Amino acid sequence: MSICEGRYKMTGIYDCFGYGPGYDISFEERYKLIRKAGFDCVMLWWSNQFGRGDGYREDVRLARSAGLFVENIHAPVHEQNNLSLDNLNGESVFQSYLQCVEDCCEYDIPTVVIHLPNDNNSLTQIGIRRLAELINKAEQKNIHIAFENLSNIKNLKTALNKFTSNNVGYCYDSCHHINYAPDEDLLGMYGNRLMAIHLHDNGGSHNQHQLPFDGNINWDTVMEKIACTGYRGATTLEPMNWDYSHLNICQFLELAYERANRLDYLRR
Repeated sequence: MSICEGRYKMTGIYDCFGYGPGYDISFEERYKLIRKAGFDCVMLWWSNQFGRGDGYREDVRLARSAGLFVENIHAPVHEQNNLSLDNLNGESVFQSYLQCVEDCCEYDIPTVVIHLPNDNNSLTQIGIRRLAELINKAEQKNIHIAFENLSNIKNLKTALNKFTSNNVGYCYDSCHHINYAPDEDLLGMYGNRLMAIHLHDNGGSHNQHQLPFDGNINWDTVMEKIACTGYRGATTLEPMNWDYSHLNICQFLELAYERANRLDYLRR
């Protein structure tokens, strides 16, 4: 790493970036390849989904053994719309978030990224109460909670305006921004609370999770806005290999690292 205008130059990538022929290798080997490509850190998917299996917590040790810093974990995402429900489904997602905070403390991981419900499932007093309990635990454990933007801008505003704790902040997702709230200046509103970034481009077969510069996001503008926030964390990608079947895993990671460095340069 090198110092660049008062911050360490670091690049990172989401660890579950691809599956399929040539990509179905152990996470131990995956982390070695991520480090070999040049990345400094990873963000980890935190559940047994997406091929991780029940031993996913062991991946923290494997990533660190490969020489990678574990920047944050990503809480499970498929049940977040239940957060305000006054039933077992609502309690289940709440307990999963509490466990993520406990795990961050146990494994010395500074931040957990969480999806709030989409705006068709407004945060009720039950949801607000659960978030308050979650944040209280995070404060006790000195863990940061970063709420990510999706199709949840009203709920995101509610949560970030309600909870002003230093342990609560914002995870900026570039593609979700363009796809769901292009007219909102999210970095202008919440950049001073930025705790994590998910950088990927839109377009392609899924209209998201392309490598930067392969879609139509204006990266000069995005990275200038990130630079203006004073955010000091890594330049971290969240791509998938969906549209890169012509690349093997090493080639994909090499290209991803090149794109991450191009983005990082734009932060200077």
